[in-house]
Amino acid sequence: MREDRTTKVRVLFICLGNSCRSPMAEAIARATAGDLIEASSAGLAPLGHVMDMSKRTLLNNGYEVEGLASKAISPELWDAAEVVINMSGHPRERAFRSWEKVEDWDVEDPYGADAALYQRICEDIERRVGELAERLRKKTGRPSRRSGQTEAQRREEKKLDMG
Repeated sequence: MREDRTTKVRVLFICLGNSCRSPMAEAIARATAGDLIEASSAGLAPLGHVMDMSKRTLLNNGYEVEGLASKAISPELWDAAEVVINMSGHPRERAFRSWEKVEDWDVEDPYGADAALYQRICEDIERRVGELAERLRKKTGRPSRRSGQTEAQRREEKKLDMG
């Protein structure tokens, strides 16, 4: 991984269908760490669409959903990624031929579940993306942001400050 203060770290988020978890992580990373992370996502067996509940949850939490799409892991996406986050539920050693740049995240699959579970998964991914960003900031020498706070908490704090 480059240890440079100006270029972004390319992070590929992967789940099974690229329909719930990985597109959520992509949107969250773009919004909360876009200065540091160039986020993309893909699936081991892509469904071909991002679930409406994933989009709704992201929108309800203030994230953009434009540009999110369910797609396969292409050689170009894989090769370009400096960090790969695996949320497929399959250990990296079994899911990928080469796993040196892969980090496993144990994130429950909300596919087909209710809004409450999608919200919990969104908050879990927010926390994990925040932790990843802080680790990458330290590694690249970039200034740290306020950690431990979700995007929803930041928005709420901003409302109170304005109010």
